[in-house]
Amino acid sequence: MTGLSQARTLAVFIPAALLGGAYISQYGFDLYPCEMCWWQRYPHFAALGFGLASFAIQPSRVWIALAGLAIITSGLIGGFHAGVEYGWWEGITGCSTLPSEIDVMDINAAPLVRCDVAPWDLFGVSLAGWNFLISCLGGVAVVAMATYKK
Repeated sequence: MTGLSQARTLAVFIPAALLGGAYISQYGFDLYPCEMCWWQRYPHFAALGFGLASFAIQPSRVWIALAGLAIITSGLIGGFHAGVEYGWWEGITGCSTLPSEIDVMDINAAPLVRCDVAPWDLFGVSLAGWNFLISCLGGVAVVAMATYKK
């Protein structure tokens, strides 16, 4: 397998695996996403699209590199979100504080999920923190492999 085909595989596998994990967490373990969790998913959707496009549209290096950049973008958003969860800085959304007036219909429709509270962690690293680590490292690897020419 060449470096370019490995990069293409990673460009599809990384966002698919992370999105799959997010949806398993949400629907299998009731870890509902907050607003910033959704922000992390959007670049992964784009990365998946770019990665799949690299199979059909030339030059594939461009599409693979775009996928890698989108993966990195999700990781950076995850890093910001993790910082909010760890209390290193304040979030920029209204989901970091409890609302003063709560509409009863909204409570019945969906769970209240705060952005500044990590609902789960592994070894002290939240889901947003894991997204930061995996996405930034994986995205850099994808971009490096896609842009390297012998």
